[in-house]
Amino acid sequence: MIKRFVFIASFIPLLLLSACLYPKSELAKNEMPNEQQLEMVQQAVDQYREDTNGLVPIKTKESDVDPYEKYLIDFVRLKEEQYLSETPGTAYENGGIYQYVIIRPEEDATVKLIDLRITEKLREVYVKLDMYRSKNLYPPFGEQIADGLYQLNYEKLNYKSEPYVVSPFTGNNLPFFIDEDGQLYVDYRIDLQQALEDFDHSFSDGDDIRVLLEDNYPFVPVYSLPYTVEQGEPVFILQ
Repeated sequence: MIKRFVFIASFIPLLLLSACLYPKSELAKNEMPNEQQLEMVQQAVDQYREDTNGLVPIKTKESDVDPYEKYLIDFVRLKEEQYLSETPGTAYENGGIYQYVIIRPEEDATVKLIDLRITEKLREVYVKLDMYRSKNLYPPFGEQIADGLYQLNYEKLNYKSEPYVVSPFTGNNLPFFIDEDGQLYVDYRIDLQQALEDFDHSFSDGDDIRVLLEDNYPFVPVYSLPYTVEQGEPVFILQ
């Protein structure tokens, strides 16, 4: 059974409202990931962990959210306790388009980014999907791509062309796919294939190869399923 995650649609209007409150010049500046800002937040998280015996400065989230959204950094706490003087300009909380998150909190607590333009596009498709499901018994399945997973029949959702998100990793156009329960995911196989070719690795059967993206880019592959590699190609890990 594929574990589902909860998509919080109410988050996106806040994102769009936040964007409207900033001049275009500021928004352009806040759309570029900034290595110095990322390193600044990483240093603050590292110092916080050192001072608190391994705790991480995160907001409380539901247990069944997307795993990459589980550990959102609490900038209010970091500023109140003087680990940061200001919230990064690229952060959603400061008008940016990135959500700062922590991965592997029990190990190295690495700071990464979620590109919220992916979240916004996913919400758009979910709105159309919910309208379709209100009138139809089954989700709009397209061609089967793995056991229990299907391409999205976008024509049934009144799209003239296949909806996609632009990868923050490679700039590739990444399509959506859907499971038997109507849960949407982003298909990162194109990015993962490129990463397998570009970066050294030594994976064993069943290893989750999304770590290639996590370790070599400032972003995380949000709204994804686990992938492994078989005969040099990325395939889904089905549970």
